[in-house]
Amino acid sequence: MDISVSERTPRRPFTTKELTFTALMAVLIIICSWLSIPTGSVDFTLQTFAVFFSLSLLGGKNGTFSVLVYLLLGAVGLPVFAEFKGGIGALFGLTGGYILGFLLTALVYWLAELIPVKNTVLRIVRNVAALLVGLALCYLFGTLLFMHIYGLNGKSITFSAAISACVLPYILFDLGKLAAAVFLAERLRKHIKLK
Repeated sequence: MDISVSERTPRRPFTTKELTFTALMAVLIIICSWLSIPTGSVDFTLQTFAVFFSLSLLGGKNGTFSVLVYLLLGAVGLPVFAEFKGGIGALFGLTGGYILGFLLTALVYWLAELIPVKNTVLRIVRNVAALLVGLALCYLFGTLLFMHIYGLNGKSITFSAAISACVLPYILFDLGKLAAAVFLAERLRKHIKLK
């Protein structure tokens, strides 16, 4: 009995091309996190642009792994976060919840891809909706962790005050970054075939 090559060789979870682009997008997230303007609470960075772009270009699975690689590199102490910070202390500091929230954004995007769509317009609408929901969850998680850490320092802050300080100044910029990321990814998507 003749067995074809595809029956003998199990498919690897990632192709070499997928691994390469996943690593490149993790590097892009790192570079974009270094491009920051420090403020009193949460820095203005291009991290969210890079996360949105990675997900839009690579898809949910590969984009999520790009975000995960970025978080793991930071967790082990490499200075990959804004202001060249790294380590568990940065992830569980005042603004660390917003960094960890990127993983929520990625997971929402990956789950949304399970919803079948019939054409390009519907796919873009689904993906943008997933990014918006993911961004809202990132904001919520980051704000709740901000409030918790703030409280551990013997201070208190209301949810509305935390939102006003940590979210409201950034919403328009993040929506602009989302639009730019989706637009660029759609332009490049046809040139990058991962499979």
